[in-house]
Amino acid sequence: MIETSPAAAPQATRQAREPELRAGAGGGQSQAHAQSGQTPIIEVSGLEKTYRTARGALNLFHGLDLQVESGEMVAIVGQSGAGKSTLLHILGALDAPSAGTVNCASTDVARLSAREAAAFRNREIGYVWQFHYLLPEFTALENVAMPLLARGKMRTGVPSNRSSSLGWKVDALQTAANWLREVGLEDRADHRPGELSGGEQQRVALARALVNNPRLLLADEPTGDLDEITAGRVFDLIERLHLSHGLTSILVTHNPDLAARCGRILRLEGGRLAPLATAQQVGFQAGSR
Repeated sequence: MIETSPAAAPQATRQAREPELRAGAGGGQSQAHAQSGQTPIIEVSGLEKTYRTARGALNLFHGLDLQVESGEMVAIVGQSGAGKSTLLHILGALDAPSAGTVNCASTDVARLSAREAAAFRNREIGYVWQFHYLLPEFTALENVAMPLLARGKMRTGVPSNRSSSLGWKVDALQTAANWLREVGLEDRADHRPGELSGGEQQRVALARALVNNPRLLLADEPTGDLDEITAGRVFDLIERLHLSHGLTSILVTHNPDLAARCGRILRLEGGRLAPLATAQQVGFQAGSR
């Protein structure tokens, strides 16, 4: 295990702000943005997504608009099949829209090549899925370090000098160790995913998502596979990291209690987003799929 000093621990590079409950802003636009005039970190306009099926075209979104200000924590809820995961995929440059504009972290993600999209995701996006997708043959420490190693290769290629290569990898593992400490798993660094509990696996996945210090955290049912108590603890951690590292976070969830803890709740229905004022308006059952 890599030894690290407290001074090497990850530091917040963006000012964190306590999100407030905002409702009634048309098209999902935050009132704070409307008042400040600042450019939102996410701006989606007229989004369309069409899939070709044996029965004809399936139009998932119908002129969907979304604006998210830097520092917000936004929950997206809705029935299964409404397109919540697809929306996250488009925001995170994992999928392309059929029409409309998608500006995310000052980038027109719809215009990125496959290589540019991969670099954008690695640089700007932290993604947490319902299933952790940790690599079973690697330790927790190695899993967390993977995005750093990939980022180094995308920037410079594998160093030809052995000493430089070793130093680069040691730095990546040291940063990963700091993030494991951040999520409370420094004593589990040498354990493989199969030796970890479900909650521990998801905490490792969260550390991996944030190890590159992205601006955006996209979480697709991050507590969906966990029991109620563990889910609450994992969400506590997400909330703490969101604030301490100045993240902008968008979470898809079926859990109304967790959605209510976000600054805004948006319901995806009929191909568009609509704001909800209270958790009671969410209109779905916890744990439904």
